[in-house]
Amino acid sequence: MEVKVKAYAKINLMLDIVNRRNDGYHDLFMIMQSVGIYDTVTVSSNKSRRIKITCSEKDIPLDSRNIAYKAAKAFFEYTKIKNSGLTIDIQKRIPHAAGLAGGSADGAAVIVALNKIYNTNLSDDELCEIGVKIGADVPFCIVGGTLLSQGIGEVLSKVKPLRSCFIVLAKPDFSVNTGHAFKQYDFYGKIHTPRKFEMLCAIQSRDLKEISSNMENVFEQFIEVPNRIEIKQIMRDNKALGVCMSGSGPTVFGIFDDKANAKAACEQLKNYAKDVYLCNPVTSGCKIFE
Repeated sequence: MEVKVKAYAKINLMLDIVNRRNDGYHDLFMIMQSVGIYDTVTVSSNKSRRIKITCSEKDIPLDSRNIAYKAAKAFFEYTKIKNSGLTIDIQKRIPHAAGLAGGSADGAAVIVALNKIYNTNLSDDELCEIGVKIGADVPFCIVGGTLLSQGIGEVLSKVKPLRSCFIVLAKPDFSVNTGHAFKQYDFYGKIHTPRKFEMLCAIQSRDLKEISSNMENVFEQFIEVPNRIEIKQIMRDNKALGVCMSGSGPTVFGIFDDKANAKAACEQLKNYAKDVYLCNPVTSGCKIFE
């Protein structure tokens, strides 16, 4: 049996690190949003008794280091189903190491696909229980849409969906290691705490301008990203309602209420960013192709 899944990227409308836990992880407060750029993950069952991964991107590991491999292994361990063999093909569109949860989205897609292939009928909560074991963003990538994410990413709460808008993503030719980013927080701490209450009020009232004006990411206080200032200024010059960095970076995004302004920003950003995309918010994290 073969199942093909759209694995959507995410952005962080807000990201605050609340504290460092005794186990070394960090408690987070994140308003997360799925966006319409996706990897296509195709999972096929076979009789090989092993997990084989293929990928369109050369820099992605194809062995047990790949989060898709870890996701398949975690699914079989959770369900006690014996792995008779799988092929996982990943067609990448989400930039790698970009703060857009590309790897987590692929892992989420594998879990969703296996739930379909083996007809296990696991709930979203059960799927997320599997997902959090392999990555903090995986539970969100399974459910998707607009959600408040807390703890290490395993506590998801529904909030009002983001209104229709245009989102411009710009990733400089630069990568940020998430583990290193958290170590920078542990060393430097944060200077300013995002306005979480104001953001929640804006989200619940679905006020796009207020949401955009309250967007903030604490990683920007201690992570340097080439061209970030220029990228943000171009977005503002083209009437972005708000701009922010996603995840631990380096991707910067802007929210627009006018498509022409968003397209104009994209054209100018090509001189400052390796990858530039124009997309919209979507309401799911993974979607099985019918």
